[in-house]
Amino acid sequence: MKPSRTSKAWMQEHLNDPYVKMAQKDGYRARAAYKLIEIDDKDKLIKPGMTVVDLGSTPGSWSQVVAQRLKGQGRIIALDILDMHPIAQVEFIQGDFREEAVLKQLEATLNNKLVDLVIADMAPNISGVKDVDQAGAAYLTELALDFSQTWLKPGGNFLVKVFIGSGFDDLVKVMRGQFEKVVTRKPKASRDRSSEVYLLGLKRK
Repeated sequence: MKPSRTSKAWMQEHLNDPYVKMAQKDGYRARAAYKLIEIDDKDKLIKPGMTVVDLGSTPGSWSQVVAQRLKGQGRIIALDILDMHPIAQVEFIQGDFREEAVLKQLEATLNNKLVDLVIADMAPNISGVKDVDQAGAAYLTELALDFSQTWLKPGGNFLVKVFIGSGFDDLVKVMRGQFEKVVTRKPKASRDRSSEVYLLGLKRK
């Protein structure tokens, strides 16, 4: 099949993207690494000794950043519906986070130990139907928030990718009930035209 004009344009933009070039140079699996790096540089979320859960981890660039910043002290449990090539110090579970059995597997891995930080860079498979995609993304966010409510230590932090649209204000309101402070982050590596932002819940109540 001949590539469409839009896919060619996307590929051209991708290849010229400074963050893609930086990721290749720095050994990160995806440009998304720089989103977490920028947020963590600002908010100091990752500290050695922590237990961190990375939801929607594949291809693994966020887990790479966490592993570097834990400096060999702490634990990272990553989960994704897609396979992920192994990363040193990262425990990986492959499965659909929306399925009860997969959630149970993640909880069993935690072995009743609460976590310090939950990071979620999940997105549903895009159908191209805006309302459907928005609803799919919102559902993943809700599941991640529910997980955090159960498994985050008091004082723990939660970082989640969201798309600005219907339900965004409601989500902020719910998070404000659960965390001492809720802030929005739009890292430089997040493309301007994208409606994605990151909500950060600081200090679980």
